[in-house]
Amino acid sequence: MDARKALLIGNSDGIGLAITRKLRAAGWSVAGVSRSPLPAGDSPRVQRVADVTDPGYRALLESVLEETGTPDVCIYCVGIGQELDLDDLAMEARVFQVNLLGAVFTLEKVLPLMLTRGRGQVIALSSLADDGLIPDAPSYCASKAGLSNYLGSLALKLRPRGITVTNVRFGFVDTKMAKADVKPMMLTAEKAADVVIRCIDRPTLQLSRPKLAGFLLHIHGRWQALRLWIAG
Repeated sequence: MDARKALLIGNSDGIGLAITRKLRAAGWSVAGVSRSPLPAGDSPRVQRVADVTDPGYRALLESVLEETGTPDVCIYCVGIGQELDLDDLAMEARVFQVNLLGAVFTLEKVLPLMLTRGRGQVIALSSLADDGLIPDAPSYCASKAGLSNYLGSLALKLRPRGITVTNVRFGFVDTKMAKADVKPMMLTAEKAADVVIRCIDRPTLQLSRPKLAGFLLHIHGRWQALRLWIAG
């Protein structure tokens, strides 16, 4: 029996690298695209270096798919965050390009292949920050909110066609993305990878971890919405 195929976007460090290692250890055939090379000793079947915002990203992804075939699961692990600098807003657009448009470009190439085959799975890493307002990082929470809504809508549309879409919403994970001074209930990258891999065998439309952090942020988000309504 042929090995199951996984395509990972953003797998050179953090959660993506942990997922790559765990899938390879479980016998998966893994292909990856990441902005940086993988550490020495990590060698998926196919690995390409590219930024999802590069003009040639979609063409490169097509070449990877031609070489590896239709993946059983595509996992989008790319994400950046930037503290708002009112004196230099140049990074704001890049956050949207990486967190949201990069996922859209990826699925533009992957979904037609899965639809032709009649089955497949997409998993993307969003954030619990999609449920509120972050004055110090508006591009991050807004881009993740856009990603979460996009994934949820796709999930409902594609489920009858045999494609499962899962939105995984994490709080703080111990990676280079965790820049806050206070990081409550932070998960390790290994633990986060285990959560993602469980979604492969037990597909769900949305999964939020830690649950308590998700609940508290939801309440905080409703309070913020009420403040805006009162102010208006």
